[in-house]
Amino acid sequence: MSLSTHVLDAATGRPARGVPVRLERADGTVLAEASTDADGRITGWAPAEGVHRLVFDTGGNAFFPEVTVTFRITDTDAHHHVPLLLSPFAYTTYRGS
Repeated sequence: MSLSTHVLDAATGRPARGVPVRLERADGTVLAEASTDADGRITGWAPAEGVHRLVFDTGGNAFFPEVTVTFRITDTDAHHHVPLLLSPFAYTTYRGS
């Protein structure tokens, strides 16, 4: 099982570099923390089956200073990719490949 994320700045059309991201279990236990690389990516996380959260620190002065994406892992043999597209007043996410 592996988990990755990719943060894109929809306003500039570029990867969002340096975004702090926290991986948590549903009970709030922090499993991992990292910041997005130059390509806006974090890879290599391996959470267990269950409900998890990715918490993106999108900036203290932003309209959405934090984005939390909650998701469920049921297939521990699969790769899970959770991208986040950001703009100043909106965000979207989906299950990627």
